[in-house]
Amino acid sequence: MELKRVVVTGLGAITPIGLDVDTTWQNALAGVSGAGPITHFDASLFKTQFACEVKGFDVADYLLNPGDRRELKDVKRTDLYSQYAIAAAKQAIDDSKLLDSDTNRDDIGVIFASGIGGLHTFEDQAGYYAKHADEGPSYSPFFIPTMIADIAAGHISMRYGLRGPNFGVVSACATSTNAMIDAFNYVRLGKAHAIVTGGSEAPIFPAGVGGFNAMKAISTRNDSPETASRPFSGSRDGFVIGEGAVCLIFEELEHALARGAKIYGEVIGGGMSADAYHITASHPEGVGASLVMKRALDDAGIKPEEVDYINVHGTSTPVGDPGEAKAIVNVFGEHAFKLNVSSTKSMTGHMLGATGAMEALFCLLACRDDIVPPTINHEEGDEDEQIDYRMNFTFNKPQKRTVNIALSNTFGFGGHNASIIVSKYKG
Repeated sequence: MELKRVVVTGLGAITPIGLDVDTTWQNALAGVSGAGPITHFDASLFKTQFACEVKGFDVADYLLNPGDRRELKDVKRTDLYSQYAIAAAKQAIDDSKLLDSDTNRDDIGVIFASGIGGLHTFEDQAGYYAKHADEGPSYSPFFIPTMIADIAAGHISMRYGLRGPNFGVVSACATSTNAMIDAFNYVRLGKAHAIVTGGSEAPIFPAGVGGFNAMKAISTRNDSPETASRPFSGSRDGFVIGEGAVCLIFEELEHALARGAKIYGEVIGGGMSADAYHITASHPEGVGASLVMKRALDDAGIKPEEVDYINVHGTSTPVGDPGEAKAIVNVFGEHAFKLNVSSTKSMTGHMLGATGAMEALFCLLACRDDIVPPTINHEEGDEDEQIDYRMNFTFNKPQKRTVNIALSNTFGFGGHNASIIVSKYKG
């Protein structure tokens, strides 16, 4: 069967560097760090006391109609990760104008992901039980449906009456890239006219920060949070945990053209692989990372030298960054030193299950505007002998260049790897 072309017609973003797409993009180009002291809870006794939090978010701006007490009750039954997801989805759906027409909502789906789900809800309910254990079990009837990692997809579907494919995906930090690849395949196979896709995460609570601290996975640079995420620098000491949600509308091209939709770009390929190596560490030689990029290129039907920009996983961890850099050289050869690479996690932090969608959005905007966002926080002389600095990591400043095709990498605990490729829409 002939595969359909898939374009992106709507975007939404609730991020540590902006409460909408335009603000997030402009702050990324300006090299703004989203890191600062944790405000969601008292982190004074934690090894890490900072994170990339969403700032100024008011759920009432997205979920409530004035005076609607029923909706206020619904808000209390949604975890923060779901609230971020619903807000980003509202932005994207409004931006796309997808529901302004007579589109059959039976043919619009929601594939929206979270790596952890309702961590705050889980922690809150577990804490309540611990305090009252001698009285017997006493849990909220909304505990499970508020916590589970698929419920954001369900909320978006129910809110807009979207009756197409509806599910969540869980693959740790590769989660929202896997969700987008699934959405891409459903649309190009003709199983839906459009899919609302992306990812959301709200992990900045004691269990999240404490858990990653115990693993020694996150930075402890408490004296300088804004410079703590420093991918590909020799002094990196772990990732900076982030939160938020990003939503994209994937739509079949002919359907988008028929309704006169604005088109941000085209999705042309995706790949998946496993490291089959370690529960948390990526392969130091980038074996799975090499394989996933090759598969994405094959799926897109393009040659390595056609890629202009790679938004890398680049989490600022001692093991992960060199392995990914080696994989890029392995896959792209000499072209690895001609394309641009950047890690926008240096600004947004690592948004876990939302990070793939965040970085796919940056790839689309890089193609649209012909500019590559920077990897901030690199200092001259702060190199790592394991990394080939002939690669253009776009350190500290954005770079203007033609970006026709961009690739985004995401790798997750469990050895999950996913890459997605987007391009300019050229008719």
